[in-house]
Amino acid sequence: MRIDLHTHSTVSDGTQPPAEVMRSAKEAGLDAVALTDHDSTSGWTEAMQAARKEGLILVPGMEVSCRSSEGISVHVLSYLHDPANPELLAEIARSRTARVSRAEMMVQRLAEDFPIDWDLVQRHVAPGATIGRPHIADALVAAGVVPNRSAAFSGILTARSRYFVAHYAPDPAHAVELIRAAGGVPVFAHPVASSRGRVVGEETFREMIDAGLLGVEADHRDNPEEGRAWLRSLAAEHSLLVTGSSDYHGTGKPNLLGEFTTDPEVLDKIESLATGTAVVRP
Repeated sequence: MRIDLHTHSTVSDGTQPPAEVMRSAKEAGLDAVALTDHDSTSGWTEAMQAARKEGLILVPGMEVSCRSSEGISVHVLSYLHDPANPELLAEIARSRTARVSRAEMMVQRLAEDFPIDWDLVQRHVAPGATIGRPHIADALVAAGVVPNRSAAFSGILTARSRYFVAHYAPDPAHAVELIRAAGGVPVFAHPVASSRGRVVGEETFREMIDAGLLGVEADHRDNPEEGRAWLRSLAAEHSLLVTGSSDYHGTGKPNLLGEFTTDPEVLDKIESLATGTAVVRP
């Protein structure tokens, strides 16, 4: 059984609508897939309908954008939480609003040096999607400034760039608490992805574990090999689940569906721990 627990659609920063992600997952030979758009569950219904049609198991999820006390970006995957939980919804809404303001400010800065504006960026955002730097990257590609998203993120849109603007995001331990309160299963996404920038230290891991963290995404292309071994050791010490996923974004990233997968027993445990919503089976 092949299980990929981290994918994105046009609801956030993927390039395929949820139904198309499900079709691609089937074509990639997957048996189960999680849709985990950034700070949004609005793709769940479409994904559920498509997953049933394709004969796939769907794990409804979300990727919560966080920021540690050191100012480091942290992402927490939430599986099978209640999508109507008011406390989690309120926190996500606050983050989404902050993302829009941040994006507008970044575009204003970029427009001083490059041929882009807010209208061009909005053309690359699907209706209701969570706006973010990937959409600004798409606008830069369309304007001929960079060849692809990866080039934009390695240069113009890096957190070290003068065009970068930070935005509000919840503390990762608080996000873990909110996910647990919503009946979900929180898993730390690509925790040691040093190629993306700074990663948090052990203190943040401990805070998240104390708050109720239930798993770590060890097998991910952005986690170095030595980091994966350390994550497995940490998971064994604290009885955490270990997952593997692609972090698929369609053509937005080189990540391929099913390039890393999760053990079926781990999915069974996720399902048994969740009380917010259910796995969707064909």
